[in-house]
Amino acid sequence: MAAARVAAAFICRSPESITIDKVSLTFNIHHTTEAGGRRATMQLPHAAVETPVFMPVGTVATVKAVPQHILEELEAQIILGNTYHLYLRPGHEAIRRLGGLHRFMSWERAILTDSGGFQVFSLSELRKVTENGVEFRSHLDGGRHFFSPEHSMDVQIALGSDIAMAFDECTEYPAEYARARSSLDLTLRWAERSKRHFDAHKYERPWDERFAGQTPNLFGIVQGGMYLDLRRESAERLVEMDFPGYAIGGLSVGEPRERTREVIEATLPLLPKDKPRYVMGVGYPDEIAEYARMGVDMMDCVLPTRAARHGLLFTSEGRMNIKNRQYAEDQNPPDVHCGCMVCRRYTRAYLRHLMAAQEPLSAVLNSIHNLAFYLNTMREVREEMSRAAAAQ
Repeated sequence: MAAARVAAAFICRSPESITIDKVSLTFNIHHTTEAGGRRATMQLPHAAVETPVFMPVGTVATVKAVPQHILEELEAQIILGNTYHLYLRPGHEAIRRLGGLHRFMSWERAILTDSGGFQVFSLSELRKVTENGVEFRSHLDGGRHFFSPEHSMDVQIALGSDIAMAFDECTEYPAEYARARSSLDLTLRWAERSKRHFDAHKYERPWDERFAGQTPNLFGIVQGGMYLDLRRESAERLVEMDFPGYAIGGLSVGEPRERTREVIEATLPLLPKDKPRYVMGVGYPDEIAEYARMGVDMMDCVLPTRAARHGLLFTSEGRMNIKNRQYAEDQNPPDVHCGCMVCRRYTRAYLRHLMAAQEPLSAVLNSIHNLAFYLNTMREVREEMSRAAAAQ
């Protein structure tokens, strides 16, 4: 019955092929579904990315506990770098001198960098927001720093990512309407400044002869809190600015999951159908699969690795707390239906032992499994779409 429901959801329409920018980004839609999902290929300067895609978070030029060759074996296509953290350490100019973030971290595939806006938002006791930008204190040493839209663009250009994000203010939850209105107005002004500065300086990225003439791509971010009319206005104004892709931000900040879905469902139809659509910072495996089927092309979340470090594993039978005593002598793999390198070799008993002994290998193995589960979830959604298209 469940399989029948899935098959019914993937009724495919005629293929589309859209070119956004002949140099830096093409987005080729292979087929779409009745529910709005899209199977596509996004060509970026460093790599082609099959969408819908989950993007592991590599905050400080590393996906925590997982080396790059393992990420390649897991078939991660694109990962995230964090502008705020890389600016503080080792510094964007150092990374520029070392050839850019790809060369610095030995990652040949695609990278998306966030703007630093969310991290500055999280420093609520250490920041001051003005029209010009945000003054904040470093969480490392308390030193004062200032991020403006222009500076965020300079840092991301220096890092040399494939996709950069406009500088925005992430609205907290809950927020009164007037507060959300004011925050949105500021974010829209910052978006204009981000795009103007980015377009003027994007060729200043770290030099690499393999990608001569290719530039990073700047995505706009839809904000507006939980207010759908503000979300509509944000989307419409950003579309007028003509970014090559759009993100839905300001989610997973404490709101109920039903509200998250409501905002995504209301915002997606407002964004261009021929450009990539990215939902930032979500969610659990069942949620990312649902959002992909609704028409989201890109998603990221720290949850797979963060949960792994606390012993929470995602499996085909639900979430598993590997610290529980019941697994002390369990000889089954973490997920009997998973073929990842961890499940092929290790038992629940062993993973529980590593957690109990506080061995660093625990975080490594748990993270590899969780990332494999997330990446496989998106791969299965893509394959469902392809099978449905072939059956038409």
